[in-house]
Amino acid sequence: MESISTAPAPPGPGRSARNAEGGRERMDMDGLDSTALEQVAVYFRALAEPSRLRLLNELRGGERNVTELTRALGTSQANVSKHLAVLLQAGVVERSMRGTSAFYRIADPNTYKLCELVCGQLGRRFEAESVLRREFIASIGGPRRRR
Repeated sequence: MESISTAPAPPGPGRSARNAEGGRERMDMDGLDSTALEQVAVYFRALAEPSRLRLLNELRGGERNVTELTRALGTSQANVSKHLAVLLQAGVVERSMRGTSAFYRIADPNTYKLCELVCGQLGRRFEAESVLRREFIASIGGPRRRR
């Protein structure tokens, strides 16, 4: 008699892997259709603005209301609200209302891991460029002085 495996099939293109508890571990980008890739692009566009990254940094400490975020960023409430709306629409932050105040929090702490990954990659790239620059300058006899 043939044995039948009860183990889940390995993830294929665009399918998520599951951890031991059955929760999502990761979703492979390979094989996603254009609609799904557009959603990925929306998420990255939401992160592609320095003011929004500053808002995310402010939310590291926990939930904050718009007034607190406005003070922390030193900008207008309208500007903060506009950026929070983009982050909310992309699913980067979540909002809860308490009376007339809106409180925001990060939707998924893994977003910070993504940001740290990018910062690490940039740091390595800048370091490599710096080394190359120093080597180049040394090879031409040091920095040239203007007369």
